[in-house]
Amino acid sequence: MDQVPAPTPPEEVTRLVAERAEARAEGDYQEADRIRERVRELGWEVMDSAGGTTMRPVDASLVVLVEDHQADIDRLLQGLSSHPPLSSWELIVVANAASFDADASVAEVDLEIEPSLLSTSARLGWADAVNLGLRRTHGGVAVLLDTSVEPTGDLVAPLLEAFRRERVGIAGPFGVSSSDLRHFDEAPPGAVDAIEGYCLAVRREVLRDVGLFDTHFRFYRNADLDFSFAARSAGWRAVRTKELPLRLHEHRAWSSLPPEERDRLSKRNFYRFLKHWGDRRDLLTHPGPRRTPAGDRP
Repeated sequence: MDQVPAPTPPEEVTRLVAERAEARAEGDYQEADRIRERVRELGWEVMDSAGGTTMRPVDASLVVLVEDHQADIDRLLQGLSSHPPLSSWELIVVANAASFDADASVAEVDLEIEPSLLSTSARLGWADAVNLGLRRTHGGVAVLLDTSVEPTGDLVAPLLEAFRRERVGIAGPFGVSSSDLRHFDEAPPGAVDAIEGYCLAVRREVLRDVGLFDTHFRFYRNADLDFSFAARSAGWRAVRTKELPLRLHEHRAWSSLPPEERDRLSKRNFYRFLKHWGDRRDLLTHPGPRRTPAGDRP
């Protein structure tokens, strides 16, 4: 396989790194840290070693939303500590009016990178909270991780590999497809209609094309369908990867609600999805016959 040439940093990044080197030489480490953060905001990491300073782009930004159930985020963070991605990565934790000290949870785990913690004083809807984290990402790919996910290996590498294929905009290990836009079922690896939000990776260009999650989705259910269809409507492909090195545990946002309430919220979100995409059968990967009062027709 041909070697992919290393990306060339933009002129602004190169200039800032030179200014940082000057600041370090003068002993102004506060200014050097400020410049380093500015470089990071532009999507690049500065790495110092005995051989000098090098730069590399941030490959992946992991976004995790925490609200309750401290043991779940502790498990996820421990998984990342034991099995860190081999690529360049960052971690953004959104503490959505968390019921525990999320800062302490993050501080207690030994990670190879310095996570960013964003805290809200009031509980935001699911989409608003996720979007808060996505706005802070710098990587070429953003990965939403639910706290029900426990990494058992480098889960980022196979996700990044999926984006090497043409026009893949969304990828993840949990994909669904439909034949009629009314019922979605688990789909095998390959092209799918949507990626589920337990582990959803999205290319940065998709976020620029279609924006973030629809903020009307205050409950998480079906927001991933809506976002996937927005991306596919813009010409991007959704791909379910093969199994990733992870374990999926109890999903608290579902199990913590009474059945009647979660069904009500799920239906409301699905009706919102249908309002957006109910007439877009052209977006289905494997559409079935169209059902009408007169019977089925192509």
